[in-house]
Amino acid sequence: MQIDETLLQRLEKLSFLEIPQEHREEMIAQLSEIVSFVDNLSELNTEGVDATFAMSDSATRLREDVGSVDRAINDDILSHAPHAQEHFFIVPKIIE
Repeated sequence: MQIDETLLQRLEKLSFLEIPQEHREEMIAQLSEIVSFVDNLSELNTEGVDATFAMSDSATRLREDVGSVDRAINDDILSHAPHAQEHFFIVPKIIE
């Protein structure tokens, strides 16, 4: 895949980013390196490798899913809100 100005403009539009003119050539070069690296990975022979292959046979440890409430965190977050009341954000009414 060739990275050019047209593709860079399309990526800008899709990502809602604007790349300054002075950085465009550098960005095209960096994206080209990334695509080249990924193309190299596609050349690897993975035949016979299990799709669920992992470096470790041990499973990920899971923690118990327990809900918790820390009022200090809640109060700290609400202290930055323009309007808050009874542990809730107060926002303008937008639907009549």
